Amino acid sequence: MTSRTSGSPLKRCLRELAFKPVQYQRFHEAKKNMKIAIVSDTHGNAPNFKKVLDWIKKEKIKLVIHCGDIGSPSMLEEMIKDFPSRMHLVFGNIEDRYRITKTVYESGRKNVILHGELGEIKIDGKKIAFCHFPRFAKALAQTQKYDIVFYGHTHRPWEEKIGKCRLVNPGNLSGFPYKATFAVYDTETDKLELKILEKL
Repeated sequence: MTSRTSGSPLKRCLRELAFKPVQYQRFHEAKKNMKIAIVSDTHGNAPNFKKVLDWIKKEKIKLVIHCGDIGSPSMLEEMIKDFPSRMHLVFGNIEDRYRITKTVYESGRKNVILHGELGEIKIDGKKIAFCHFPRFAKALAQTQKYDIVFYGHTHRPWEEKIGKCRLVNPGNLSGFPYKATFAVYDTETDKLELKILEKL
């Protein structure tokens, strides 16, 4: 008899998320030697999100990953309106998914990519995956197909190594219950930095 929980951890997580192929996109970034800003769990905190995006523009960072729980679609619409860099988004657990999807596609912004549950990009030969839930992220890391996996949900900054894969949570931008933080990853040096928003 086959157990209901049989299969790999990744397959079990995908079943729990009712994961469908349409929710999964691979994206190849042609640019090299990039710095990437990784944010998560904004929860509609527009002032914090704006402060980070303004800093990203000032630092000329060309790519942003958001690991879910964006919050208000109206806030997202305002934030991406004049944002010049590419932004990759995945869903969290609080979004109105229909309204977030509608906001992204009606914005007409080619630089904003909504991946669904899971995103995957390749830069400088490094395979990067990102999602919202920790269990899903850990299962992705355990496949050993990625150099680094980013996730959110816990609001707590965290980094660990699973085999050759780095598993990283950039913290949150809601400012609750931990201080607002985000991460910056340099694909050239493989260096990862945690940024505390109040110290910018």
